[in-house]
Amino acid sequence: MTVATEPKVKTARPISAGGHKKKLALLGCGKLGTILLQAFLQRELARADEIVATVQHADKCKLLSRAMGGVAFSTDNRAAVTDAAIVLICVKPQAMPQLLEEIASAVKPGTLVISVVTSATLPFIQQHLAKEVAVIRAMPNTPATVGAAMTALAPGAGTHHGQLETAKHLFESVGRVAVVDEKHMDAITALSASGPAFAFVILESLAEAGVKVGLPRELATIFAAQTLFGSAKLALETGHHPALLKDAVTTPAGCTIEGLIELEKGGLRVTLINAVITTTKRARELMTG
Repeated sequence: MTVATEPKVKTARPISAGGHKKKLALLGCGKLGTILLQAFLQRELARADEIVATVQHADKCKLLSRAMGGVAFSTDNRAAVTDAAIVLICVKPQAMPQLLEEIASAVKPGTLVISVVTSATLPFIQQHLAKEVAVIRAMPNTPATVGAAMTALAPGAGTHHGQLETAKHLFESVGRVAVVDEKHMDAITALSASGPAFAFVILESLAEAGVKVGLPRELATIFAAQTLFGSAKLALETGHHPALLKDAVTTPAGCTIEGLIELEKGGLRVTLINAVITTTKRARELMTG
């Protein structure tokens, strides 16, 4: 059984370049790429002058470079990966085949390639790069913004222990990390990467309910958000099954059981399960349209 590691923000150490000129090339610095880049800089895992990041539009490069403390930005993915110790790919799934073709000849043997691209499998990446590079699939989620991400790492067959530790160290800068078998990545994409959207619907609904029964909206939102946060923290720190934690709140003939009956009537449990199942199926299809 894989156990997710705790965030290690207090013991961050710089990543090693292993003799390479650049420590990190980040390809596709969109929303997620920006979140990760900011965390790496804040935790001093690499200096700005040791990183190069790419975007699609040249007119954004200077603005982003200033915003990121001097990180070099470019539209040239091939140049970015040249001599980089680590290549972190954050492009959209539909752009992945073309990107791999573009960088294949520039990625040197021994490079660590980490992909956060949904549905791009390890064999697919390895085949397109066509050389001895270590490949790791990663699936973080948007709570990385506040250091509360859950990231799954699936290492390829050619990845050695030190490279996996490097990847863990990078993503521990934004939250928890678990090493998993690649066969679980589509399900993790649905549950964890898409999961925050499902949680926000629940949060919004609870806050709306608070308004309905008389609470000011801001107060209702704070209470709903802290309740979800505290419940998740309780589950993580105790390791107890959610059913046991639920039962601890539910007293005989009390008010909680009345609410739970309404949830069952509304099919919340089955709806959430079906949402994850449907999202898992879609995660397998993203690279093919």
